[in-house]
Amino acid sequence: MKITREVVEYVAHLGRLDLESHEVDLYTNQLDRILEYIDKLNTLNTEGIEPTGHAMIAQCLLREDVVKDSFNVEESLRNAPERKGNFFKVPPIIELEG
Repeated sequence: MKITREVVEYVAHLGRLDLESHEVDLYTNQLDRILEYIDKLNTLNTEGIEPTGHAMIAQCLLREDVVKDSFNVEESLRNAPERKGNFFKVPPIIELEG
């Protein structure tokens, strides 16, 4: 599949991208090379190969979701540099003007 300059310009227009002429040429070339490579992959004989989502069989590596006791407030705040009541006190991340 040959991608054209017009297609790249159209897609850039849809994406509200203001591309320079040399950028359109660059992206046209790059996208064309990508599509040529994908076209090569389409020539491979994949008969008898099951479609997969991964190259290897994935097993769930997550632990079981088990309900267990949690830290109480005092244990949670024991090493806090600063606290305000039952909460961690952290520096503000938004500075107000005025």
